[in-house]
Amino acid sequence: MHLLSVNVGIESPIEGAGKSRKTGIFKRGVDGPVALTLLGLAGDTISDTENHGGVDQAVYVYGAPDYSWWSKELGRELPPGTFGENLTVSGLGSAERCIGDRFLVGAAILEVTAPRIPCSTLNARMEDRMFAKRFMRAERPGLYCRVVRGGEVRAGDAVELERYGGEKVRAVELFRDFFDTETAESTLRRHLSVPLAVRARAHKEKQLERLLARGARPRAV
Repeated sequence: MHLLSVNVGIESPIEGAGKSRKTGIFKRGVDGPVALTLLGLAGDTISDTENHGGVDQAVYVYGAPDYSWWSKELGRELPPGTFGENLTVSGLGSAERCIGDRFLVGAAILEVTAPRIPCSTLNARMEDRMFAKRFMRAERPGLYCRVVRGGEVRAGDAVELERYGGEKVRAVELFRDFFDTETAESTLRRHLSVPLAVRARAHKEKQLERLLARGARPRAV
């Protein structure tokens, strides 16, 4: 695999998404090296910091195979950055990657922490108020990553996959589970055993709390 594009976005106005009516989802590819830090790419903007960004969701990654699928589905070519990703990677099918998998990009190391959950900002970006539902059905979520080690990245860099050695929880499994109100206790505990992003972990913990509050017996420790 290799980097097809490194994408950053400046804050822009947007209608129909979020309270601030501002977004950094409109990303464009940049030439030359870009510094990748614990909080993401230099020069990139995250407007909705309540739901996006932070050290556990510092970088959003999307793959060329998923772009090819969407281009056929929508009947038009989609340039890198359309989905608001920071890194567009060749040969990456995001649904099959596991939480804890790592990408080695030059000197930088990224670790997968969560799938992307669609929202109204994506609807507005795609100019389709039902697009989040299409995104959900497509099950091609892309991957949020934390930056384990920073460094400069640029289009053309090789991307090496290092598989997680612990419990295998695929991104698509978490993606599906987000929309499932009846997840089993054993599944939730399995999900909580991997290095999830803070927001994803909080969602799982709330699911587990609600389940146990309904009378499920806690597992013996």
